[in-house]
Amino acid sequence: MKNRLIKLTALSLIASSVIYANGYKIPENSVNSVSLLAANIAHSSGADTAYFNPANMAFMEDENNIDISLMLISVKGSSFKGSAYDPKVGKPVYNLDIESESSLPVIPAINFVSGKYGDFNFGFSMVVPSGVTKEWEVSPAKDVAEQFTLEVLELNPTVAYKINEKLAVALGARVLHSSGIVKSTSSASRDMEGDSFDFAYNLALAYKPTTALEIGITYRSEVTLTEEGNAKLFIGDAKVYDGGASVGVPLPAQLNLAMAYTFESKTTVELVYEKNFWSAYETLDFNYVSTIPVILQASMDDPKPKNWEDTNTFRLGITQELDQLTLMAGLTIDETPIPNETLSFELPGTDSIAISFGGQYQINKKLSAGFGMLCSMKEAREVNNEHIQGEFASDNIIILSTGIGYKF
Repeated sequence: MKNRLIKLTALSLIASSVIYANGYKIPENSVNSVSLLAANIAHSSGADTAYFNPANMAFMEDENNIDISLMLISVKGSSFKGSAYDPKVGKPVYNLDIESESSLPVIPAINFVSGKYGDFNFGFSMVVPSGVTKEWEVSPAKDVAEQFTLEVLELNPTVAYKINEKLAVALGARVLHSSGIVKSTSSASRDMEGDSFDFAYNLALAYKPTTALEIGITYRSEVTLTEEGNAKLFIGDAKVYDGGASVGVPLPAQLNLAMAYTFESKTTVELVYEKNFWSAYETLDFNYVSTIPVILQASMDDPKPKNWEDTNTFRLGITQELDQLTLMAGLTIDETPIPNETLSFELPGTDSIAISFGGQYQINKKLSAGFGMLCSMKEAREVNNEHIQGEFASDNIIILSTGIGYKF
């Protein structure tokens, strides 16, 4: 039971939230991306180009660009009404009406694009691509997810090569550091902390057949987070295991196909289709350095099916350039990868729709400042499986972003 918690929570916390448990993924890592809901793949010209489509660095002016931003993310607690299996009493608890804790993290981001070195440009991004904190204080939810916290930091150096005046390509290395805390309290309980350094790559292409039409393609490779740390397992108040534990969590490959068109009014409309290959997340399996008690082996050592599904995301971004002011707005339709049969309290994913707006003001030739805001509206979702039966209520996630850009 404890293992199930540690496994299910830790892994789901790490695996699912780390990149995509739709509502906990963080595709926005700059003022522009918040304002456009990450619909800045084909058309991008700021320092965040280094992250969203580094191939476009080849078409930027010959100067260094840097932007620094902060995001404030307001995550309302998840509400559930229904019944759920309680391992303490060995039967379902009915008429539940519970809510998880809210969270208010502040997330920084730094993006940099170099001037030209012949036909090459170099970029660097330090971003938080995903993360989650889910805490329940009431049983039976806290028996599975008293605390699930995951923090991920990505360093992404990139290089772009300009093939000709219309076509450029780019390659990047992804260095990800993740750390997580998983706690659950029941007749069998767990307390685990772990971290990991993992590596992946990203590819990008930018094609500009005309001065008005832009096409962008980006790809981020699958990476397995090799979380390693220490786990404590308890039966009642008795500690029965205190030692090393590890788990491999796949973060899915991601493909973006984007097209943007700029009208004579300096209005740019961009459409993005995003494919996330979450079907790589088939099972959740924990490994321990030494043998755990036989009574816990079935619940803690057996792989737990997840059977996540590939998802589609559709993004629309609109940019209007004025004299010193650039206005932006966005719309996104996003799917959850979590099927009904494996949905639980640790990550109650639902489909969502998001809207955004924002702007950049050019203070002078070198300095700019911006602000963006988005609201992600998660749909209510009914669930009926062997663990829980009921409904997770609809809720909203609000993100505010502010930052400055500098050219030198």
